[in-house]
Amino acid sequence: MAEPSAGAGAVPLLARISDYPAHWAERTPEAAAVFFAGERWTFPELSERVDRYARALFAAGVGKGDRVSVLSTPRPEFFVAFLATASIGGIWVGLNPRYTPGEIARVLSDAAPCVVLALAAFEGEDLAGRLAEAAALAKFGGRLVAFGGAHDGFEPLDAFLDAGNAVGDAALAARRAEVMPDDPVLIVYTSGSTGEPKGALLTHFGLCHGYSVQTAHFALEGACIVCNLPVNHIGCVGDLCCAPMVGGGAITFMERFDPQGILAAIDSGQVHCMLGVPTMLQIMTELPSFATADFSRVRLICWGGAALPRNVLAKLREKGCRLGVTYGMSEVPGSITMSDADAGDEELTRTVGRPTAGLALRLVAEDGHVCAVGEEGEVRLRHPSVLHAYFRRPEATREAFDEDGYLRTGDVGVLDASGNLRLVGRKKEMFKSGGYNVYPREIEVCLEQHPDVALAAVIGVPDPLYQEVGHAYVIPRQGVAHDGLSEALAAWCRERLANYKRPKRITASDELPLLPVGKVDKVELKRRQAAAAAV
Repeated sequence: MAEPSAGAGAVPLLARISDYPAHWAERTPEAAAVFFAGERWTFPELSERVDRYARALFAAGVGKGDRVSVLSTPRPEFFVAFLATASIGGIWVGLNPRYTPGEIARVLSDAAPCVVLALAAFEGEDLAGRLAEAAALAKFGGRLVAFGGAHDGFEPLDAFLDAGNAVGDAALAARRAEVMPDDPVLIVYTSGSTGEPKGALLTHFGLCHGYSVQTAHFALEGACIVCNLPVNHIGCVGDLCCAPMVGGGAITFMERFDPQGILAAIDSGQVHCMLGVPTMLQIMTELPSFATADFSRVRLICWGGAALPRNVLAKLREKGCRLGVTYGMSEVPGSITMSDADAGDEELTRTVGRPTAGLALRLVAEDGHVCAVGEEGEVRLRHPSVLHAYFRRPEATREAFDEDGYLRTGDVGVLDASGNLRLVGRKKEMFKSGGYNVYPREIEVCLEQHPDVALAAVIGVPDPLYQEVGHAYVIPRQGVAHDGLSEALAAWCRERLANYKRPKRITASDELPLLPVGKVDKVELKRRQAAAAAV
């Protein structure tokens, strides 16, 4: 049975991201807000939980601008803690359960939270123990709280929450009244694929504005969306949690990517939108149950982060629902570009759509001139939702913006005559081969269009003649043999790429190192390549 939906046809722009649970609790009290592990919460129930966490954080001494961190899988506790922290003026930081103790310690040292909540364990992994080890490395002196189980050295969550009963309604309301729309509310650390991660500080207004625009563009008012990305990623906190909440919709939390579970939720009519990376969609389309799943109540299937193979697009087209592609980054809540409702296959596979409403976008060449249509340049933008700053990095913040106030994305793209943006690659991944600029992403897209390739990654490697040349790594599709694939792909590239862009070596592999969000970890890939070359 279809769930009651909130706010169809209207996406309110409120002052603070934490205002939405109470807003929808008043207007659509019966609508679902959260699904998890067989439970269903309405908006009043979500709002009550946010208030309880907020009182506890207040009682624990969390003040305006103080950081609160959560180590968790995608489950309701992390999002409730985020909203509660935001509501009293704190700044929330997510910690990925896949992080090593050293990686967690780096975030603890940089963000310096005063309270850290942790899921005790997941699928046999002692997450709280990992956090305790990281806390020792970082010399962390704040409070450690465990939920989902007990752990030595951690306060139980119930006891922590009970301490908040001492905070009265007037005190809580007064604290919340001090929180302004332009106050920072969230730190999202960049992936670090090109260097040491930086914490992008995002504001209440940035989240409210960015996701109200995105939700309205894709007509997702009242929609239920699956949340299964890592909690430290903007895609999780923003696109999969804030966006449906802003539109009065629901969130189905899944602690890990479960393609069969997603299809079952879609088939039952509970899920109305699927947002993810192309790899997720490809895995779903290869399941036998995909063919029989009922997508009649799905309003949108959308992806970002990489190009979608055409054969996967063809399978999704058969379901008859709207398809979309977006382009975004940690520093800009919501989407930088989004595809049109009637986008064709060429737009969906070769571009990332048009600039979002209210966003000024331009491409800038290496010599500083603004590019014309069809000319490659760095994507730069001005937008109300753009980051407040990089946390405790004033120099990095200054360098992020040009003299006209445009954010330098580091991405290289081309605008076509219809206004759609095609991404070519990352400036920092670019390498020079025989004096020519080569952008790995352009080569990767070419390789991923081959029917035998599931995933491609290209890096520049030293060459005695051309300074650097491309080395492509590919994961073949299931059932495709490695033998002869490199030769076939070399011929494929000869027909489609200029000679200086063609990878000089193509290696088929069963797996590639991945970042937590599913993108190839090119720093690790280069390290492995260098180690192999030195042998």
